[in-house]
Amino acid sequence: MRPEELNCLFVETDPLDGVGPKLRRPLEKLGLTRLRDLAYHLPDRFVERRVVSDLDQAGTGENILVRLTVREHRASSGRGPYRVLAADDVGNICALTYFGRASYSAKKQLPAGETRWVAGRLDQYGQMLQIVHPEHVSETSTTPVGQLCEPVYPLSEGLTQGRMAALAAQALKVLPELPEWIEPGLLAKQGWPDWRAAVLAAHKGADAAARDRLAYDELLANSLALMLVRESNRAQRGTALTGDGHLRAKLRLPFALTGAQRRSLAEIEGDMAQAVPMLRLLQGDVGSGKTVVALSSMLVAVEAGAQAALLAPTEILARQHYETLRKLLEGTGVEIALLTGRDKGKAREAILMGLVDGSIPLVVGTHAIFQDSVAYRNLALAVIDEQHRFGVGQRLMLARKGRRTPHTLAMTATPIPRTLTLAQYGEMDVSRLDELPPGRQPIDTRVFPAERMDEVAAALGRHIETGQQAYWVCPMVNESETDDIAAAEARYALLRERFGDAVVLVHGQQRPEVKDAGMERFASGQASLLVATTVIEVGVDVPNATLMVIEQAERFGLAQLHQLRGRVGRGSGKSTCLLLRGGALSETARARLALMRETQDGFRLAEEDLQLRGGGELLGTRQSGDTPFRIASLEQIQRLLPMAHDDARLLMEHEGGLTTRRGAAARLLLYLFERDWGVQLLRGG
Repeated sequence: MRPEELNCLFVETDPLDGVGPKLRRPLEKLGLTRLRDLAYHLPDRFVERRVVSDLDQAGTGENILVRLTVREHRASSGRGPYRVLAADDVGNICALTYFGRASYSAKKQLPAGETRWVAGRLDQYGQMLQIVHPEHVSETSTTPVGQLCEPVYPLSEGLTQGRMAALAAQALKVLPELPEWIEPGLLAKQGWPDWRAAVLAAHKGADAAARDRLAYDELLANSLALMLVRESNRAQRGTALTGDGHLRAKLRLPFALTGAQRRSLAEIEGDMAQAVPMLRLLQGDVGSGKTVVALSSMLVAVEAGAQAALLAPTEILARQHYETLRKLLEGTGVEIALLTGRDKGKAREAILMGLVDGSIPLVVGTHAIFQDSVAYRNLALAVIDEQHRFGVGQRLMLARKGRRTPHTLAMTATPIPRTLTLAQYGEMDVSRLDELPPGRQPIDTRVFPAERMDEVAAALGRHIETGQQAYWVCPMVNESETDDIAAAEARYALLRERFGDAVVLVHGQQRPEVKDAGMERFASGQASLLVATTVIEVGVDVPNATLMVIEQAERFGLAQLHQLRGRVGRGSGKSTCLLLRGGALSETARARLALMRETQDGFRLAEEDLQLRGGGELLGTRQSGDTPFRIASLEQIQRLLPMAHDDARLLMEHEGGLTTRRGAAARLLLYLFERDWGVQLLRGG
């Protein structure tokens, strides 16, 4: 239950002055449904605005606040601007200029003969002073003095800066005094204000100390929650698993294990041999051999007389894993089953019975494998692929399927910058596969302007004629209002005209059976060209596909481009990736495409992507139930996260955890940032 001290912050915004059905929608779009959300909705920047009574005192281009008396309204014919002529205190005339539908608000806000305070940028049009689309118009009765520092908030359509500032002010009035959760020595060293003062200061001006304090709070809450997950896991009773190697010896692998694979397997085996449940993340670049490591780990469990399950985020990926593992297991005598939400009737019942009696030691599936109807004889290892697509809650549901807490091996094919590993996976030990298996040829990556589309299509035709297969990836499914967006459906229609039935289409809006049928046609070689959206970003493994065309490549991030490129180069043949770009490229897009040509090191690309685009997207890839960082910027994450991690560890390991006075304050912090699942774990543990 949420501590009483925080209840005032979790009141919904509905009772606030000015909030009605019309305003609720843009607030919800920004995630501002409670007073706490408004308090943490910090300004992007601040505008220094000078208060003037005489417009002659202001310079052209200056942001000002001035009292004006409305003289007349002038509407233009056709599409011309709507102007309101107004005079300052000494009689200087200024035109308040509006375009389009904004003129409606001008008629209401600026009645003739009335005096209003107007804020905006003063410009000149011919001989006339003007303010185009004033930022604020109000009836303020008291005269401000001096320089104003005005906050500029992130907005959505339907919200104005004035309205946002008024709502934030109402939220700030209810801020309680909260006990301090930051270690006193650190607080003094950094010169940070207390929590309430920091929130107030962050809304009033560009106060770096206040901003850092609030970012640190968010990072500390995240670090504490992940440590509570780790502590809860350590408190569970697991099963020590030691395999004798007889099943692993029967595996007929297509290549020798890399040093990174052997090192990771040794770390995993060491964890599984302990009674404390393993909680380990396996990071592997595209094609680094995570599946083989996962299978070997699962066979350790089977050799020890237990069961293992592999959880995939999509049905396509689950089926892909099942087929890969089934082939690798030939000759071992180990049975493996596939269980998805689409399995029905007797086939499903047979799998469920096999899991209950233990005759099926290995299962691959989607979220269906942790439904209530699924029980296991002795589930001792859970492997979770594409970990970022699952939240803590889903992982815990699978963990409860074992008689004791199963060991957990999470995997991700998205290389994560070292900077962010603590932020996303601070509760886990990490193993890295940073070598590619021998024999993998580098992928020839080239960039072409969209004007050379016909040349690319001709090259694609020659490629298909040799019996090889190809992918064509588009960023969208349906035509949007923007003419230059290449939709997968439109591109499919054009390519099908040229290549006939050799082309199949796959995208996320298709029915599962249609999508699976298209994937199956391509995987079996019946189709030569797969036109798709990013649904093929992970998990699709067709060694005969040696050409990848990515249309409008500048719209993708580096990490995503790298994942898509990784769908080719999976066999022994030479592979090519063609990046089709638009005409007008930003500097960021140009740098991104240049890096794609330069390197195939996913970990380097992840670091570069972090610098080019910031951490928001990477951190936002976690399941929607896990709140991404909202306050901490990339720069603050890099600078403050190690400090927050150390402080959290000090509290948990040396200061008595959440049972002390500072611990009780830290509990408030967890609820404040909605990381209270960490508290629930502690209670439930």
